[in-house]
Amino acid sequence: MLLIGIAFDNIFKVEAFKIIRPYWYIVAYLPVGVPVLKEVWETFKARDFFTEFSLMSIATIGAFAIGEYPEGVTVMLFYTIGELFQMAAVNRAKRNISALLDVRADVAHVLRNEKYESVSPEKVAIGETIQIKVGEKIPLDGEMLSEKSSFNTSALTGESKPKTINKGESVLAGMLNLDKVIEIKVTKAFADSALSRILEMVQNATTRKAKTELFIRKFAKVYTPIVFFLALALVTIPFLVLGSNYHFQTWLYRSLVFLVISCPCALVISIPLGYFGGIGAASAQGILFKGSNFLDLITKLNTVVMDKTGTLTKGVFKVQKVESKIIEDEFLSLLAAVEAKSTHPIAKAIVEYTRNNKIHPAENIEEIAGMGLKGNVNGKVVLAGNAKLLEKFNISFDPEVAAIEESIVMVAVDGQYAGYILIADEIKEDAAEAIKQLHANGVKQVVMLSGDKTSIVKKVAGILGIDTYFGDLLPEDKVAKLEEIKQDKTRVVAFVGDGINDTPVLAISDIGMAMGAMGSDAAIETADVVIQTDQPSKIATAIKIGKATKNVVIQNIVLAFAVKALVLILGAGGLATMWEAVFADVGVALLAILNAVRIQKTKF
Repeated sequence: MLLIGIAFDNIFKVEAFKIIRPYWYIVAYLPVGVPVLKEVWETFKARDFFTEFSLMSIATIGAFAIGEYPEGVTVMLFYTIGELFQMAAVNRAKRNISALLDVRADVAHVLRNEKYESVSPEKVAIGETIQIKVGEKIPLDGEMLSEKSSFNTSALTGESKPKTINKGESVLAGMLNLDKVIEIKVTKAFADSALSRILEMVQNATTRKAKTELFIRKFAKVYTPIVFFLALALVTIPFLVLGSNYHFQTWLYRSLVFLVISCPCALVISIPLGYFGGIGAASAQGILFKGSNFLDLITKLNTVVMDKTGTLTKGVFKVQKVESKIIEDEFLSLLAAVEAKSTHPIAKAIVEYTRNNKIHPAENIEEIAGMGLKGNVNGKVVLAGNAKLLEKFNISFDPEVAAIEESIVMVAVDGQYAGYILIADEIKEDAAEAIKQLHANGVKQVVMLSGDKTSIVKKVAGILGIDTYFGDLLPEDKVAKLEEIKQDKTRVVAFVGDGINDTPVLAISDIGMAMGAMGSDAAIETADVVIQTDQPSKIATAIKIGKATKNVVIQNIVLAFAVKALVLILGAGGLATMWEAVFADVGVALLAILNAVRIQKTKF
């Protein structure tokens, strides 16, 4: 209708059209104007009088009042098109997040009364057995009861490569069963599943705003009433100065142009959209930011402190050698008994290695932080841990054993040294590249903190090219080291870890980053950023996404202010019409939105 009206006004110049002209443009205005006028009414009821909606409404109604009908319709039409572009951009950003919702299973086949019942996942209790057929999604976190199967884990990790999970290992809600019909024992309620946690984290991410975003919102609240009163002054002051030469319609038009130009749409829309796009782009890479403030802060990162086991190494230990001074089967049974209830990767490796041996029940298991375990097995006091543990209880052992560089668990039975078990861990494939990429992306120092022996830590640091390393650390020692690093106020420090013992360090770092696939619940809850793929190289990817987001936000701010300032001056001097005003407002908003969308299309 707008285009037809403009054609009749300027090309065909039909006289009869002049009769219906005002009504024609009013009808054209209603579909795009009424929704905005409703928003004005709602904001007025909330006692918020100066918003982009009120500025647009006053400007367009004023344009109608002075007979500039096409301009009045055009402003609202372009504003509505801008809103549609914004919605499309937000939907694009949400696509990776909403894809997670699609992988939530609606039904769980639970074993009850010796038959499988189809129920809602929320109604399945911890400890119950559920069955998952080929092509079905895992509805709840659990432990694999079947021998093994292959799973598509892309919804959780962003990785398309299938993962094989064996009996006794954990499976997570949202994984897709690819191989065979399996059974799992439920270990977590639906609300506590890995997938539910991820969804909650991502959905809450937009509530934690970046400083730039918060500033623009505050700025808009002050800026909008100022430009409203400036526009009012543009109508009234010339009357006092010019007297009889004052032409009301001319100065009202300039005032309306000023209002349209000054509307803060481009800033209010595009800056939050830029951060939202960054969060969406990170989600597609398996990186979950818990707020746009961390997306902003990661661009200033110059020091990365990392745990070793489970972060730079796979944390999948295997027994390489057993040296015992007593019968080996008895040695393994006693050791496995005290390690059976521990969740530490080394303990799991020992239990897995000794699963064919009879494991006796252990009592009074006590964890001695940073040293190992103590427990009673068949009336015997068993110690299992490092050299510090045996020294604590004044148990002598061969000094050559303590000099072994690899990870070992030393064992004492009833106060006598009984032998050791040698454990090997494997460095992650992308760990060396991760350190290289961190240095390339502005990180000046990479530090490794570990509870492992200093000799092992030194060896790993040398292989990976890590700047500084510290071994033989207790959890409280890690906290002390990080606090020491943070004393230099020029440092912005991230800590990357995965275990419960890393939780205090994650909490006090500027940015806490947790490995999400193998990481403990406590670490994931405490962290500010969660890496679902467990790949250390994703830390550099997170920095790149943060920098790309910040660049887009700065570009949008500069673009919006530069164009608006220029056209505001021209408008006040009568050199810019409503058409230029439309470009300065809605045109710039569209350009800013399209610029923000680039983040989601960028390959990191």
